[in-house]
Amino acid sequence: MTDMTNVATAAANTPGLPEDQRRLIELDDAIAKIRTQIATADLARQRGQKPIDPDWFHRARTALRHLSRERAELLAQGTGRRRREKLKDALIGILRERHEPETWSGILAEAQARSEREGL
Repeated sequence: MTDMTNVATAAANTPGLPEDQRRLIELDDAIAKIRTQIATADLARQRGQKPIDPDWFHRARTALRHLSRERAELLAQGTGRRRREKLKDALIGILRERHEPETWSGILAEAQARSEREGL
């Protein structure tokens, strides 16, 4: 059985994973843990066991806010990557239009071979 406490850590340590994606996985895991702790404290409060410590709750919400902001910044930086991908798609479209189907197949095969050699 998979140990669910280490799933995010294992995913974040996947070889070849870009650093920004690794950090997003870590942030998502940290955010989920804080939300779970807040929900657990709220359930205990509702059962009447004990009130939520206001200082702890404030620290948890502040940490959640900072982690969410860092996550949003990482996602915003990713928009540059999407622009690059759109440029690549446009470039591929132009080159495909300018080459015969046989030539294009050769170019595509060469690109795939290079991708496999370089581990992309």
